[in-house]
Amino acid sequence: MLSQISTANQFLNNGKIILYPTDTVWGLGCDATNTQSIAKIYQLKNRVESKSLIVLMSSLHMLKKYVSVPKKAIEILNNTRTPTTIIYQNPRGFAKNTIASDNSIAIRITNDDFCRKLIKRFGKPIVSTSANISGEDTPKSFSEIGKTILDSVDYIVKLEKNKGTNSSSRILRILKNNQIEVVRE
Repeated sequence: MLSQISTANQFLNNGKIILYPTDTVWGLGCDATNTQSIAKIYQLKNRVESKSLIVLMSSLHMLKKYVSVPKKAIEILNNTRTPTTIIYQNPRGFAKNTIASDNSIAIRITNDDFCRKLIKRFGKPIVSTSANISGEDTPKSFSEIGKTILDSVDYIVKLEKNKGTNSSSRILRILKNNQIEVVRE
């Protein structure tokens, strides 16, 4: 695993796109602070930039550097084993094309050992979007990832290619009154 982390880190540092296993589905990833890299992912997925991307972080400590974290979010993060993405307001330090038009961003603290170690080594959050063209079904395993995606990324992580999953993360938004809106279950 260490050699895969080292190699993926080099690609991320050079503004490249990686294909990697996450705690949910296989993801397309890049430096979440690099506008050009993120633009490449939108182009590869044939996705409009107004539809924002999920970002992965390694820890609550890292999360607090980029957003104000409501107490309700900490409660959720401390009491769930399900991969959970939370939408936060007023992010800082990200490329503009990762931020939604309402000045929010969707962030998940990953539970995956490889992802956590990669992000920690990289030192910045990374984009995580499903490895498919927009509008197509999300691949549930590496073998379902389309040729266009496989041929277009700069590096494919050589781990967990037999791993499959049935779901993406759930997405929550914490409203001003501390109520929780379920965006995706």
